[in-house]
Amino acid sequence: MTADDSFGRLDDDDYPAYTMGRAAEMLGTTPNFLRAIGEARLITPLRSQGGHRRYSRYQLRIAARARELVDQGTPIEAACRIVILEDQLEEAQRLNAEHRRAAGSPNPPAVA
Repeated sequence: MTADDSFGRLDDDDYPAYTMGRAAEMLGTTPNFLRAIGEARLITPLRSQGGHRRYSRYQLRIAARARELVDQGTPIEAACRIVILEDQLEEAQRLNAEHRRAAGSPNPPAVA
């Protein structure tokens, strides 16, 4: 991989650019929090050749949402489940909107 290839991947939300220490620092949490949400299967970090965990920007956004819930008093397992369900709902809504556009039907009014 050339330097140009590496720089181009930095815009990729799924590129595992962040080490565990840097990810924890960015989230204002500890590496143990990242391990815990990994054990709860909220995110699965990729591993470097040396076996170190690496996180993408997408994974950090998911982890930040879980941390927000935990900071509000939600148990970590419940916070992870909530984030998973929120993510699934968002994906289902996106797919429904695509199907409606493809079928040519108008979008229903947004629910508040």
